[in-house]
Amino acid sequence: MRVNHLFSIALLGLMLWAPRLVYAQVARVDSNFHIYLLMGQSNMAGRGPVTQQYTAEHHNRVMVLNKNLEWVIAHHPLHSEKPAVDGVGPGLSFGMTLAKRSSKITIGLVPCAIGGSPIEHWVPGAFDPPTKTYPWDDAVKKIIYAMKTGVIKGVVWHQGESDSRPELAANYLKNLEALIERVRQVTGNANLPFVAGELGRFYKENATINAELKKLPALVPFTGVVSSAGLVHKGDTLHFDSKSAEKLGKRYARKMQQVTSN
Repeated sequence: MRVNHLFSIALLGLMLWAPRLVYAQVARVDSNFHIYLLMGQSNMAGRGPVTQQYTAEHHNRVMVLNKNLEWVIAHHPLHSEKPAVDGVGPGLSFGMTLAKRSSKITIGLVPCAIGGSPIEHWVPGAFDPPTKTYPWDDAVKKIIYAMKTGVIKGVVWHQGESDSRPELAANYLKNLEALIERVRQVTGNANLPFVAGELGRFYKENATINAELKKLPALVPFTGVVSSAGLVHKGDTLHFDSKSAEKLGKRYARKMQQVTSN
């Protein structure tokens, strides 16, 4: 009898505490922790040289989700999909610009970009052989993890060099619209802001993709496109140099705020 009595007390205690335990889990989601997804290929991952100036660059309220799924203070490079070449990209300046607009929030950056990945690799189950990754599937895992601690506020996307041939560019916008719909489904936000960036105008085949990107805001609500005008490459006519990547990140931040306020 005594054993049954003790068991009943323990069970009653568990029932009384259960709602508090559930609340504790929910409470870990900080509404002031604003999370942004960095998606695309190498110019989002960053290929600018990480000089001493950029090594030291950081902001105490800008975090990055590292490869071990840990939130740490963000430093260049944010990505680690190609450690030998990852460098300065637009992500950190994007996050720092947003953080400086309000002292009440912390910015979380989720690096998902995969260098060299065509948009056809950004679908469920698609494999990217050079990096041995699954760009979309891997991004979804990070998104789900990030949503446990903060609120997904938007996506910045820079991709298209691998799809710039006319026969591929013809389907680019349709594929991009589908990707936006998928990421909005995963995050549970049908109006999640999505900002894409023009390819560098120094890239010889930029016109095909950039022309398609310009159509995006009229087709999909809560989207925007940032200009690459005036930005320069690092000497390879493909990747932004560090200073240009930094400028691009600030443009992303301004456009994200515009899209969010619409």
